[in-house]
Amino acid sequence: MAEGIFAAEIVAECQRRGLLAGAYALRRPRAATFLRRLARDLTEQRKAPRVLVRRGVALLREEPAVLARQTGLGAEAARAREVLRRVAALLPGHPRPH
Repeated sequence: MAEGIFAAEIVAECQRRGLLAGAYALRRPRAATFLRRLARDLTEQRKAPRVLVRRGVALLREEPAVLARQTGLGAEAARAREVLRRVAALLPGHPRPH
């Protein structure tokens, strides 16, 4: 299992080697992602709030391009609940999420 913004980089190679059970890029509401990220970053206080808001807005604008790149590399865009359902289906005896 690989996760993160660069995980899609290995999709083709894993598929070529017969190691790929699934590849997903999370599709979340952009505003919710922005607010979640901003709250986390403000709590961590690593940068000034103004910088965090500016960076957050830039990432909000870039998100469609990031998702398009990930799907272009072979990941399937899906909501978190769908990804959890599909991964659970791969695990023998694991209860399936609702």
